[in-house]
Amino acid sequence: MTADTITLSALAIAALVLMVAFTGGVAYLTIVEWRDRRRRAREQRNR
Repeated sequence: MTADTITLSALAIAALVLMVAFTGGVAYLTIVEWRDRRRRAREQRNR
């Protein structure tokens, strides 16, 4: 393996890790918002 190949592999792995982290964060925020919306709707119905 040459230095270029190692560098490109490291960058590809870093990009993959960042993509997974970003996607996980978006999924987490989506689920939290959905849960919060359900809770607010339930509280409003109980008033």
